[in-house]
Amino acid sequence: MLKVARPTPSHFGIFVTDLERMVAFYTETFDLTITDRGEGRTFRNQLVFTSASPDQHHQLVLASGRPAEAKFSTVMQISFVVPSIQHLRDISARAEARGATDIRGLNHGNALSVYMFDPEGNTVEIYVDTPFYIAQPHGDPLDLSKDDETLMRETEEACRKDPTFMPLAQWQAQFESRAPAARAA
Repeated sequence: MLKVARPTPSHFGIFVTDLERMVAFYTETFDLTITDRGEGRTFRNQLVFTSASPDQHHQLVLASGRPAEAKFSTVMQISFVVPSIQHLRDISARAEARGATDIRGLNHGNALSVYMFDPEGNTVEIYVDTPFYIAQPHGDPLDLSKDDETLMRETEEACRKDPTFMPLAQWQAQFESRAPAARAA
């Protein structure tokens, strides 16, 4: 069971046209585990529940029912945090092999990200956090052919030139002071 102190985003679901293709894309590209599947009793669509964590029954739900003629996705992005820069490289390659398109890297300063369209045109982001904060939105090109040390050195140099730069720990402390629980105390 997750421990939360206030409403906390925890999972999301998307409608898909080709359920099995999309299940294969997300489970094979992002190593998600299918936790349950079936037809809803009141929501009469086929549902596939997936998760990367034993602490959460589902983090991504794929639901049948997206019309084939729906060419525009209203999903702004589906984001996956990864443990390392190498994971960005590896998952990008797996995603491309499984039908992802328009794969592109962006350096946000606070994160290194790769964006792509899944096989049905939903925007997917994979990212790794950095120990820096700069105001968002921010996006410089990201060249994953560079080694990890070079990427992090260049990221820190660029962040330190931004007037909003601060170490992540400092930003986190400021966030805590703005949180509703801190104001109520």
